[in-house]
Amino acid sequence: MSTKISNENEESLSIPIFSTATFGQGCFWCTEAIFQRLEGVKAVQSGYSGGVIKNPSYREICNGNTGHAEVVQITYDPSVITYSDLLEVMWKTHDPTTLNRQGADVGTQYRSVIFYHDDEQKKLAEEFKEKLNGSGAFNKPIVTEISPLKEFYKAEDYHQQYFNLHGDAPYCQFVIVPKLNKFKEVFRERVKK
Repeated sequence: MSTKISNENEESLSIPIFSTATFGQGCFWCTEAIFQRLEGVKAVQSGYSGGVIKNPSYREICNGNTGHAEVVQITYDPSVITYSDLLEVMWKTHDPTTLNRQGADVGTQYRSVIFYHDDEQKKLAEEFKEKLNGSGAFNKPIVTEISPLKEFYKAEDYHQQYFNLHGDAPYCQFVIVPKLNKFKEVFRERVKK
């Protein structure tokens, strides 16, 4: 999707129109690393959403009492990748059947959640979840929360681009690298070249 801008003295310019998606899949370092590698994704920012306090810190999030989840906010070009495509990646790159947990990360801050930005995103997320539950793709029911995005708070700078900057760290090697390898295998046609 793009908009054309022109005037009498200039050639027509095509400016992309970007859309936004917000997902929580456990640790945002993992989720950020996955979505950054998708064709059509312009930017991914780690942050917090879904809680009751304003401008939470990572320390506050970790105590599990804020109601916020670790999330990523994805800016993407819908003419290259659709919201449904993003949902497919989201569902297939974490376990949406575990409540408040992904791997060794436990607590409400690690819950599986889709924060929708409009009614169309809500509809697509609910339909996709229902379809997956009916398909038997998972042997347990999907517990992913689907809620309206009320506020997104950017995480501290040291959380941004975490895998890109600290890929050799033990957590990255033991947790993120296997997820990235699986992602690249399943979505090889959609990975940025």
